[in-house]
Amino acid sequence: MLEKKEHNYEKAVLVGVVTQHQDEDKLQEYMDELEFLAFTAGATVDRRFTQKLTQPDSKTFIGSGKAQEIKEYVKENAIGTVIFDDELSPSQLKNLEREMEVKILDRTNLILDIFAQRATTSYARTQVELAQYQYLLPRLTRMWTHLERQKGGIGMRGPGETEIETDRRIIRDRISLLKEKLKTIDKQMATQRNNRGKVVRAALVGYTNVGKSTLMNALSKSEVFAENKLFATLDTTVRKVVIGNLPFLLTDTVGFIRKLPTQLVESFKSTLDEVREADLLIHVVDISHESFEDHIDSVNQILMEINAHQKPMIMVFNKIDDFSYQKKDEDDLTPSTRKNISLEEWKNTWMAKSKYPTVFISALTKENFPEMKKLIYDEVMKIHISRFPYNDFLFEYFDNDEEEEIQKE
Repeated sequence: MLEKKEHNYEKAVLVGVVTQHQDEDKLQEYMDELEFLAFTAGATVDRRFTQKLTQPDSKTFIGSGKAQEIKEYVKENAIGTVIFDDELSPSQLKNLEREMEVKILDRTNLILDIFAQRATTSYARTQVELAQYQYLLPRLTRMWTHLERQKGGIGMRGPGETEIETDRRIIRDRISLLKEKLKTIDKQMATQRNNRGKVVRAALVGYTNVGKSTLMNALSKSEVFAENKLFATLDTTVRKVVIGNLPFLLTDTVGFIRKLPTQLVESFKSTLDEVREADLLIHVVDISHESFEDHIDSVNQILMEINAHQKPMIMVFNKIDDFSYQKKDEDDLTPSTRKNISLEEWKNTWMAKSKYPTVFISALTKENFPEMKKLIYDEVMKIHISRFPYNDFLFEYFDNDEEEEIQKE
């Protein structure tokens, strides 16, 4: 067996812009997330560069002065990669690479790279490969910069273009092939879903790195891969879970993220079918994250895009063991901010008025697990009775003895 080599982290700098649609606070949130993405992909962030612009520059995304500043810093500090927080156009990528003479990545490319690293099954690899080719197709010209060194003249017209066209044709053929391959696997997966019998299906959904896989392991007593990195789970995992007298199927799905590349939503459609075809959604939220409300909005937006937003849902606020806040002094008259809100105060805000059943837990320490299990049991039971009214395998109701048994676990 091959020994696992130590990972050599690349040195990178991050670049983001403050625009009329994105203020400084919002940019810092995105940059923090981008740094975590870079770390997950295998890079250490040396420095962040930000700039205020009314709108990004059409040629180089940032202003020429800022581009020069980054170029000098990159050269002096032997940085190999510059990562932009937003998606760059093919011409912007080409211009920046020519200007800075280092590897330029945008947020989309970075996420695709992480997905490529994380894909373990043939199915996930096919989905990621399709997304990568769809991203690459309009950006092919930047790969052929060596042809620009050729001088014009007789016999020198057009070979670069011909080479690019040949590659485009190869990539288009590959995209068609991958789409056909995915169609075949989709049919197989649809058959598997249909063969799951008279059992209610629940799906864990949520932002990436909120603890879905940890919760899956705790509920199903299984060993699904879980790690404190973004997109630890790419492959859909289905496990049978029994709470009290009630069995149901629980699915762990890929995590969502803000600015999720459209190519990935497209190629991961069948993975998202598990969400679309679930009877109940368990929306897991990392309440210890300062932007958890934005995360909820991002997940709801994607659920709306895949037409799964009207399903019954349970809100599970996870990582209460990691939650912290800054208590204000009684004589402090400055206005309260999000950082001053305690967990009890959060529970009494919009969460108290939520139309969805809500519970606060720690998947790691199993705090409030009996409460969460009872909540899931009640929701699954409602669906089960309406869906399979004549299914008589259910025995004694979830009672106090069962609850005591769960508390002992």
